[in-house]
Amino acid sequence: MTAIAILLGGFVLLIAMNVPVAFSMALACILTLLWQGTIPVSTVTLKLYSGIDTFPFLAIPLFILAGGLMEHGGISQRLVRLAQNLVGHIKGGLGFVVVVSEIFFSGISGSSIADASAIGSLLLPSMIRAGYSASRASAIVAAATGMGMMIPPCLNMVVLGAVSNISIAGLFMGGFLPGFLMAVTLMVVIYIQSSRGILPGASHARPAFTEVLISLRDSMIPLMMPVIIFGGIFAGIFTATEAAAVATVYAFIVSVFIYKEIRGKDLFRIFVDTAVMTGVVCLLVGAATSFSWILATYQVPRMIGDFIGALQGGKTVFLLMTIAVFLVFGMILDGLPAILIFFPILYPIALSVGLHPLHFGVLVIAVVGIAIVAPPIGLCLVIICSLAKIKLTDTIRPLIPYTLILIVDLIVIAFWPWLVLILPTVFKL
Repeated sequence: MTAIAILLGGFVLLIAMNVPVAFSMALACILTLLWQGTIPVSTVTLKLYSGIDTFPFLAIPLFILAGGLMEHGGISQRLVRLAQNLVGHIKGGLGFVVVVSEIFFSGISGSSIADASAIGSLLLPSMIRAGYSASRASAIVAAATGMGMMIPPCLNMVVLGAVSNISIAGLFMGGFLPGFLMAVTLMVVIYIQSSRGILPGASHARPAFTEVLISLRDSMIPLMMPVIIFGGIFAGIFTATEAAAVATVYAFIVSVFIYKEIRGKDLFRIFVDTAVMTGVVCLLVGAATSFSWILATYQVPRMIGDFIGALQGGKTVFLLMTIAVFLVFGMILDGLPAILIFFPILYPIALSVGLHPLHFGVLVIAVVGIAIVAPPIGLCLVIICSLAKIKLTDTIRPLIPYTLILIVDLIVIAFWPWLVLILPTVFKL
């Protein structure tokens, strides 16, 4: 127990000192092994390497690069224009546009940070000009970004599938229906608020049919990316990892040769950003592998399982505890570190209480999606507030109704596994 106290206490202390999460985990592991004395400290280095030495992790830099190319290549503007023509005339106007744009763009970028940056920078100024307060506009963009993590491809799904040996393609397909459930319920709340005068009405008049067709034509090329990715996966042409390579090539051709909105200097910056982000993710994964290995060595998962069993709540108590754990630590640590630390601990327990691996994996992704936009320190919420040039605390009250409806969606996803499992079952993933 002393070793676990050193591991967890050292990690918490380092986090409190603003040491980056990956370094906090690695240093806590080193301190624990130094105290323990019988296991070489070099084991941490071995675990750092073995944690990322798997084929599915090749998808991480590729999806990050594809997202960067699409974000800077004129894709997001065309998708937003299509969303405006499809739903901008409905009561709720630009709020609907944000949600629909997030569905389009999230299925292409794969990154919540890219979603928040692209959708926020494009739509926040328009929403404020249309009569939305900066705080309400930021709350809507934040809620949509949290929902967008469920729309594949999703980097967190790739990492979760790789570290736990769960089908990445199955996670992708399992996220579709829960993602659309979240989108629909968000739009219902926006519509009600608009009907009551809390939000402005329609952003513009119903467009002519020809205008809709033109925006659809302009968006057809980027919208083909998810069709190619998932069509290839489900047809058995390539794996989810190979799909990331196809997505990158497609994004490069579209952005550089078709839309011609990326120049040489832009490519250099995108490559550098991709390398930095990949390094961050891989360091997190490697450090979390060491951290989880030490926890498993000292039987922490078994102790947690015994504790849950003593509560005699079975599956219900475990699901509620899972939601609480990932909501809290997803805010404190950010989504990916929370997954890397707690998923390996809770996953065996989930199997022991009879949860399907895909159901549990998608539920965790959904919880983390909400956590990264939840106040007071959700990473994507911080990004959105900086784009809107407002204090983070200004968004707390406007964000409450959207957060509550997303938590209701979480309960539905947790206790109605059919919503997650039906599509993977149909496609035999």
